[in-house]
Formats: sequence, structure tokens, C-alpha cells
Amino acid sequence: MISIKMTTVRAKHPRRPVQCSTLSARAQVGINLMIVIALGANLDSPVGPPAKTIAAALDALTANGVRIEAVSAFYKTPAWPDPSDPPFDNAVIRVATAHSPVQLMEILHKIESVYGRTRGEKNAPRTLDLDLIDYQGRVEQGPPILPHPRLSERAFVLIPLSDVAPNWRHPATGRSVTELIAALPEESRTGIVRLTPA
Repeated sequence: MISIKMTTVRAKHPRRPVQCSTLSARAQVGINLMIVIALGANLDSPVGPPAKTIAAALDALTANGVRIEAVSAFYKTPAWPDPSDPPFDNAVIRVATAHSPVQLMEILHKIESVYGRTRGEKNAPRTLDLDLIDYQGRVEQGPPILPHPRLSERAFVLIPLSDVAPNWRHPATGRSVTELIAALPEESRTGIVRLTPA
């Protein structure tokens, strides 16, 4: 079992996105040499409102052998499928780690639990949601399924993903993040509001 290392949680403002480094030549021809995690929250956690929870989760990841290479802007997104639920704060990070996909998923789930996540009704409001989106371009049936099976439908993943990996391509289809965003329904794209500057 992997034990979660937790440092004292400090209240933080949402972080500014980190400038992306140039991807390797292999990545530019369609191979994603990166690990991508999506973060979201729409309920207060023990450390405060969603933005503070996401910032605390970044610290928890770092404390558990996950090096954060880039952080997107934070976005406010309408809840789905019930827009009457509280809106989400969302972000995407690009990371590096020696953990396998299975080990990384275990860490993500334990961090969710630390910050009050309970798993019940599907798509219910939550204090923290951490999803493994891509692991170095692998296409696997899992667990975990790679890439994330619903990422192409999610503006709240694709738009912040374009902040940290503008050259990213879907490992299974080869479509670019720009193409995937353009294919989304207009209402799903226009409903997302950037909270922090690029």
C-alpha cells in the first residue's frame, strides 16, 4: 500500500499557469511524453473553498513523488449534468513521476479522501476530483483506462489542457487538443470562465 504524506496545509491563492517547455520532436509527431491530471471541486473541503482545496492537492501530490511541471489557469465551470449544483473550479496539470499508472491512481484516490471526497451518486457534487487523463500516450484498457475515456467530451478538461500542453494529441485518435475543443458544442465552451490569468 502507498501511504499518503501530508504536510501542513497552507491556504494559497490559485497558482498562475506555468510556462510550458517545448515538447520533444517525438511528442510533436503525436507521441505524448507527458502525464496529465485534471483537478476539480465544487464543494468546500476541510481546508476551505474549491480553489484552496485544489492548491492543497498540488502540495499533496508533490509530497508523494509527483513533480508538477505545469499548472493551467483555474476555470469556473457549470456543474454537469445538473447545472443547479454549485459550479466547479477546474484545472489541469502536467506532471512527472516514477509511479506506475496503478500506483498514481491509488495516490489520487487517497488524496481525494483526505480532502473529504466520498463516492456515492455518480456526478454528485464533490470536495475534490482527481482524474488521470493521459500517461505518456498509453492506450490501455486498465485499470486505469488510458487515456481517460471521456476526456474528448469535457471542455473543463480540454480547455485547461491546452494551457499546459498546446501540442497534445489524443493517444487513440491522434486528434489535437485544438481540434477536440473546436468539436465541442458551443455552449460547453462558452460556459467556462477563466479565473486566473494566463
